[in-house]
Amino acid sequence: MLTEEVVHNDNVDFSNIPSNYYLLGLISAFENRFQAMADSIMQEISWKQFFAIICINMCKEAPTLKELSDMLGSSHQNVKQILLKLEKKNFIRFQDDETDKRKQRIMLTDHCREFCEKNDEMSKSIMEKMFDGITEEEIATTIKTIIRIEKKLSGFDE
Repeated sequence: MLTEEVVHNDNVDFSNIPSNYYLLGLISAFENRFQAMADSIMQEISWKQFFAIICINMCKEAPTLKELSDMLGSSHQNVKQILLKLEKKNFIRFQDDETDKRKQRIMLTDHCREFCEKNDEMSKSIMEKMFDGITEEEIATTIKTIIRIEKKLSGFDE
C-alpha cells in the first residue's frame, strides 16, 4: 500500500492501490508529461523522433530498422513511421548495407548532427533541473528496478 508521503493528489484515493500498480501508472504518466514538455521545447522534431536519433547515435555502427525497433521497444511499423518523418526533415537517410543488400542501415545526416549540437546545452540544462537533488544511488536503483521489470515483461512475448 502507498504511504501519505508518496501520494500528492488530494482528489484521488490511493489508499487501496498496491504500490506496483501505482509505480506502473506513475511511469506512464511521467512518460506522457515528459513527452509533452520535450515536444514543446524541441519544436522542429518530436521527442520520439529525438529519442530515435539518440538511439541511432549510441550504436557502434548504423543500425537496421529491426535493431532500432528493438532498442526503442516499439514495433517495426511505428519506428518506420518515425524514420520516414525524420528522413523527410533531412535528419536521417537510409543506406544499403554493404554486406547484405536486403538490409538498410539508418544514417544520421549533417543536418541532424548540427541540430544536436545546437540543442546540446538546452538538453543538459533540462536534465540537470530534472535530476537536481537525486543521488546517483537513487538513479542506479531505479535503473536496476526497471531493467528487472522489463526482463520479466519480455517473457510475456514467448
